Amino acid sequence: MASQDEIALFEDEIRSCSSQFEKMTDLVAVWDVALSDGVHKIEFEHGTTSGKRVVYVDGKEEVRREWMFKLVGKETFSVGAAKTKATINIDAVSGFAYEYTLEIDGKSLKKYMENRSKTTNTWILHLDGMDFRIVLEKDTMDVWCNGKKMETAGEFVDDGTETHFSIGNHECYIKAVSSGKRREGIIHTLIVDDKEIAETLE
Repeated sequence: MASQDEIALFEDEIRSCSSQFEKMTDLVAVWDVALSDGVHKIEFEHGTTSGKRVVYVDGKEEVRREWMFKLVGKETFSVGAAKTKATINIDAVSGFAYEYTLEIDGKSLKKYMENRSKTTNTWILHLDGMDFRIVLEKDTMDVWCNGKKMETAGEFVDDGTETHFSIGNHECYIKAVSSGKRREGIIHTLIVDDKEIAETLE
């Protein structure tokens, strides 16, 4: 005969499994969004029978609404260190089918990422057994490393500027040089320990 404790434990396990199962069945969309402070995972649950809406950012619950009678609409929340505005649009396609689109800063995810590739440079490098994701925001010249804004020092050199910072005991700088072509504008290059690092396309 099972003890009261064993029965309570078993009931807890069943509850946990059913909430996990509910999450898996209601999960309708997952997006990966690359921001300066890292790549964020956005998950959206939409219970089309209960009207439930739940938004998770990097596994953490940001929005939860139970028993929404209107199944279409939008959910707005923020993502990342800079609290970037994100909106999930829920539209009925036909009958009981729904379409989910993500907007970042008022632009579709595709448009936002295209625009972002013009305003930022990203490099992934491996140092001292660790991976580092370096992001330069061209408009502010802010440098981010693995989600943290770096302390930088800018200096003018003969052919442009250098923005210096360090990772551990590695000297790094981003060199900005004019391409000489109006369409290309300024070329940014990351130098770590006097070696040029190739840019990563996200």
